[in-house]
Amino acid sequence: MTYLIKKLVIPVAGLGTRFLPATKAQPKEMMPVVDKPIIQYVVEEAVASGITDIIMITGPGKRAVEEHFSPNYELIEKLKRQGKISQAEELKKIADLANFIYVRQRGPYGNGTPVLCARSVIGNEPFAVLWGDEFIYAKPPRLKQCLDVFAKYGDPVISGIRVPKDEVNQYGIARVSHVKDNVFLIDELVEKPDVKSAPSNLATHGCYILTPDIFPKLEQVKPGKDGEIWLVDAIKDLMKERKVYACEIKNGIYYDTGSKFGYIRANIDFALRDKVLGKKVRKYLKSIL
Repeated sequence: MTYLIKKLVIPVAGLGTRFLPATKAQPKEMMPVVDKPIIQYVVEEAVASGITDIIMITGPGKRAVEEHFSPNYELIEKLKRQGKISQAEELKKIADLANFIYVRQRGPYGNGTPVLCARSVIGNEPFAVLWGDEFIYAKPPRLKQCLDVFAKYGDPVISGIRVPKDEVNQYGIARVSHVKDNVFLIDELVEKPDVKSAPSNLATHGCYILTPDIFPKLEQVKPGKDGEIWLVDAIKDLMKERKVYACEIKNGIYYDTGSKFGYIRANIDFALRDKVLGKKVRKYLKSIL
């Protein structure tokens, strides 16, 4: 049976410790890249890929995320009275992007827990997962590319990007068998392998198309590093019973905006792409280099 995936899970319950003290009182997902918070780029990617229902798994201190995607009619009307029509329309579009559902995370830390917390909303259907503090700039969107692979093969899919060989120890790396074009069958997942023993330089993370049989695996998986529940461990268990594919993202630039350098890089790149800011930023960068 072919499913049209409409539901996306975005975990946003993390503490954002890599950005302290900036994230002491604000969610890391709300830190701006130029003039939009990181989480909005993630949501816009999802909507552009056909997603209609977005389930955000939240925790303490994440109220700002909910407020950002909620309508603020008072502010919109004030902007209209001031003649700021384009700004008013832009704010209205944010709340209209999708159906937003918020679930408070319960259970141990780890990126597997928020996925399990979405079970009652997902039900017995396949779904997508994106992290709320990173994204890939790609056309077509990364998520759409992965959804297309799932539509063809019907098994779970993880997005993949090629990383420099001397950086493979920073990522989960896949040993793969080529299927067709940018599609690979994942034979093994190795978390942060040694540079010399890495099975490839294809990092698989960030975007997941999962089937509902992942939930029993998440319930049964034993705590891993730091006593936390990790999604990759549940996927490894699932791989014993069914195929899992990697979709190497075409024409994509990965922004790890949960890291300081990745965040700075994203701001520079998106500022340079901006029609208004681009010339000024380019001129400034030339003046200091």
